[in-house]
Amino acid sequence: MSTPSTPHTPSTTSPSDAPRIVMPPAAAITQAAEQLAAGELVAFPTETVYGLGGDAENPAAVASIYAAKGRPANHPVIVHFSPEGDPGYWSDDVTPAARKLMDAFWPGPLTLILKRAPHIPDAVSGGQDSVGLRVPSHPVSQALLREFARVKGGKSGNGGQGGVAGPSANRFGQVSPTAAQHVRDEFAGLPGVTVHVLDGGEAAVGIESTIVDLSRGFPALLRPGHITPEQIAEALGEMPRLPGQDSNAPRASGTLKAHYAPRTPLYLCDAGQFAAALAVHPAGERVAVVAFAPTLATLPADIAASTDIVKHVLPATPAGLATDLYAMLRRLDRANVTHILFERLPDTPAWAAVGDRLGRAAAAFERA
Repeated sequence: MSTPSTPHTPSTTSPSDAPRIVMPPAAAITQAAEQLAAGELVAFPTETVYGLGGDAENPAAVASIYAAKGRPANHPVIVHFSPEGDPGYWSDDVTPAARKLMDAFWPGPLTLILKRAPHIPDAVSGGQDSVGLRVPSHPVSQALLREFARVKGGKSGNGGQGGVAGPSANRFGQVSPTAAQHVRDEFAGLPGVTVHVLDGGEAAVGIESTIVDLSRGFPALLRPGHITPEQIAEALGEMPRLPGQDSNAPRASGTLKAHYAPRTPLYLCDAGQFAAALAVHPAGERVAVVAFAPTLATLPADIAASTDIVKHVLPATPAGLATDLYAMLRRLDRANVTHILFERLPDTPAWAAVGDRLGRAAAAFERA
């Protein structure tokens, strides 16, 4: 598979803001691969978020992922494999359209839904006849997947086609992790759960992969991400069906109405609504206001100066917000605030992916 001619990782505002990538020692990668081969869970970095990894061909390991996350058994997970891996091992219907997207965007933040090969356990697809496949671009995940394929091939004789099932390494419905410490915090003290963490630094993209379904004879976007519908259309020569246009779409990761939610109640607010919303909040109640700089500049002086208001300036670009969104929500969960008022993002294609994550986070707290 060829690599794309243009990079998919987002630019950041300055070199000092660039996500920090850490390459662990080779021995740590080998140990993580052996833990996976033994059926244990290993959290590993990708360019999008950290994944909670288990051997994709081991139903018991996949069941452990579901149990650790508290994830419904019918909610599919995504299989990750190395750039040298054969997608035809996982799917018996790798279509020309799939090959075009693989050539254009792999390795990278794109997941393809294809028909599942008969020998692949249906545990990874939530009982469906399809499977989600991805080749990540993060150097640590690639090193781990290569080593796991080597270890797995030596033990099973499957030709080194090791795949790791890897949904986001967090409890189901909660904020995804973009750093190793987020994973440790998420599973610390959880009874009966052991998660080994392979620290590879920080995720650059910061939100989950774009998901495109090709299992039904036409392309359909199931989850927006860093790879846009327009880029997909350019590679395929046709625009994929968009979410909301496809009532028969298969179940896919991260597509439930309420998802990616912090523990602190989060509500979306139009730019002109903040002053009124804050004017009536009880004295002594700390509220987080997350808004673009121009919106914060319009707050009345008494509200802006209040020590009860925790203000956070939003990055001005979609890529900047995507990189920081989940870490920001985790920081706000620790800020001792009663709720978060988050400025509604622009309703434009450029903001669609990060807006999708924010909308699902807020949906968890919608008032009946």
